[in-house]
Amino acid sequence: MTRVRRVLGSPWVRRGFVVAAVAAAVVAVVLEREAVGEALRTVSWSYVALALLLSVVNVLLAALSWRSVSAGLGAPLGKRDASVVYLVGQVGKYLPGGVWNLLASAELGSDRGIARRRTVGTMLLAALLSAVVAGATALATLPGVPGTRLEAWWWPALLAPVALLLVHPAVLNRILVTVLHLTRQTPLEERIGGRAVAAATLWSIASWVVVGLQVLVLALAVGAEPGVDLLRLTTGGYALAWLVGTALVFLPAGVGARETVLALALAPVLDAGGILVVVLLSRVLVTAGDLLAAGGALLAVRVAPPGAPGSDGS
Repeated sequence: MTRVRRVLGSPWVRRGFVVAAVAAAVVAVVLEREAVGEALRTVSWSYVALALLLSVVNVLLAALSWRSVSAGLGAPLGKRDASVVYLVGQVGKYLPGGVWNLLASAELGSDRGIARRRTVGTMLLAALLSAVVAGATALATLPGVPGTRLEAWWWPALLAPVALLLVHPAVLNRILVTVLHLTRQTPLEERIGGRAVAAATLWSIASWVVVGLQVLVLALAVGAEPGVDLLRLTTGGYALAWLVGTALVFLPAGVGARETVLALALAPVLDAGGILVVVLLSRVLVTAGDLLAAGGALLAVRVAPPGAPGSDGS
């Protein structure tokens, strides 16, 4: 790991890493270009534009959730610096291996005076919190929707608040200590408090609602009936799909697994053709949102580099 960090410290290697990560994201889209092109021909561009905007907002909300965790663990960052560390680092998830986003964010954080182990710790803790919120979202929304075969809605729904107990500061701190110990990292002196956890959780909930709206917009574009049940399926379905994709770390950004789970979630409200259009466009637009957000973060730093008046973005 130390050797990898030394390699990533080279400016040329960093530039190459960004190029490779962006290329991997673009290749993932290009490989589906024919299917995506066909999907775009069946959907109004106004729906696509709105869904893309929601994709960008989703990743920005996730960045704010991580920023709250980082501040709670003694690494406060201005909005510009935080956006670079999180948004640019996240592009690394499109490379196989499941760790490149962590390593990239650790190096970007180190440039801004944050110890690498601290950045890795905050990223892991934010990911855990996001996963718990995603699970709670799926448990609270999917059961009881007609056609889901989860007719006994009440008992899974009751598990949602139980799942949220996992984001109690004492539990999160213990998990972080364990993870750092297993990875042979020096423990952090700070412990995250309730206020930071609450802020991060609220930002995370908002991000899941927004990405659920992205899928809802695309579903409406191919003829789904609007309503609360559709919002429950799109929000809970995407949250569950993200969980499955994230668990399969050997898949770059969960590709394939997320689409399969989301397709199953949408089966009660769309036919096979409509499902294919939605899952393909959702994946492409989420990828585009990641790239646009990362590009915007880099542009903001270039326009107002660290040390310039007002560059902290606090």
